[in-house]
Amino acid sequence: MRILSIAFVGFIGTIGLASFSAGAADAKVQTVAALNQNKATLAGKTISAQGKVVKVNNGIMGRNFVHVQDGTGDAATATNNLIVTSKQTAAVGDQVTVSGVVVVNRDFGAGYSYPLLIEEASITKK
Repeated sequence: MRILSIAFVGFIGTIGLASFSAGAADAKVQTVAALNQNKATLAGKTISAQGKVVKVNNGIMGRNFVHVQDGTGDAATATNNLIVTSKQTAAVGDQVTVSGVVVVNRDFGAGYSYPLLIEEASITKK
């Protein structure tokens, strides 16, 4: 009986991972401007975006900060930049697709506050 219950738990865990992966893969690709504009309604949801890596800060607080732009948004209001945190990284100039969870008003302290972050993201080079 114990072997059966371990196998069942393993099966349920596999189903859970499959549905999470499918959800991330199915997330509609959005523009950087749209993500900035709709951040409040997207908070907590998994999104996808594409663009060019314009800045990278690796190894900060156990994660990498990757800045992505896709030509949308306004530089004057900083709605043209998407900051992604991930265990993965990319190089400046890479064209990438990112998928992660929208977090709004993230304050790390010491003056590092972000109105929009995409956290725990996967980064795929195109």
